[in-house]
Parts: sequence; structure tokens; C-alpha cells
Amino acid sequence: MKIFKIFLNLLILLIITVSCAYEKVDQRQRPDGAKAKARKNIEEGRGASIGNILKRRGGDFEFSSANPMWRATLDTLDFLPLTTVDYSGGVVITDWYSDGADRENSIKITIRFLSNEIRSDSLKITVHKKVCNTSNACSVLLLEKSKIKQELNSTILRKAALIKKEDQTKKN
Repeated sequence: MKIFKIFLNLLILLIITVSCAYEKVDQRQRPDGAKAKARKNIEEGRGASIGNILKRRGGDFEFSSANPMWRATLDTLDFLPLTTVDYSGGVVITDWYSDGADRENSIKITIRFLSNEIRSDSLKITVHKKVCNTSNACSVLLLEKSKIKQELNSTILRKAALIKKEDQTKKN
């Protein structure tokens, strides 16, 4: 067992020393020295510069404001308290909401984006209704065919079409 531990330690030491590759560089081939080395490192992606930090990069979901369906949805639901707004996941979920007159009933809306195209099947809207009695016993119902769902769908699609048309006229 002792021989195995020694062998294992030597093997680890060998791997560590071999992985530390040393590249001999003739500084006479780099007349400007450190500046050239820094420039080369940045070009190879091994360094950082202020210019690269300040540049905008893709993949940060900065483009959500360019999606007409997304913008129209947020414009339509701007009066509701939102609990989840996730562009990358394609979902918007509101908090429970009730107008001031009817405190026993409240609704919660979930909108899932199935596509970025402006079509009626690009959105999946789910509406839940919470009904509470005077002793605070509540039940939650899924409203399959509700007027709210249909109105939201048509309003979002209409606004998205207008936003897209507006954006196209700005580009021209």
C-alpha cells in the first residue's frame, strides 16, 4: 500500500510538471516588449481591454426590447403586478390581482411565448381565478374559456402588429 501511495504521488507530480508548459521566447523578436505581448494576448482572447469591456456583446438578452410580441405583452399588462418576467424562458406571470370592488375574487395570468411571430398561436395564455369566502377559505380555478383570455390575446396581437409597423417605418 505504501508503494502505491508513493507511485500515485510521483504520478501526480509528473502530471503537474508536464502540464506547466514553458515556452521560451526570444525578446529580440519582440522589439516593443510588453506592449506587443499584451496586444497578442488580447488578440488571442487571453486578456482584457477597456475597449472590449465597453463593447456590446450578443447573448445578454439585450434584444428583448426589439421583440414586438414581448413589448406588446408588457404594455398590455402594465397595470398588473408582475411576479415573473423572463425573456429567455419566454414567460410572463402576474401576481394575484383584484380590482378594488371585488376583494373575494382575484385573477392570475400566465403568458408563454411559443414563437416570436405575430400570430394567435404564438401565445399560450392561462388565467386562474381565486375565489375566497368570508372565512378566508380560497379555491383556485383554471378558466379554460374566458373572455379575459380572448381579449388579452387580441389586444397583444394588435399592439404587436402596431409596434412592428412603427419599427419598420422608423428604419425607413
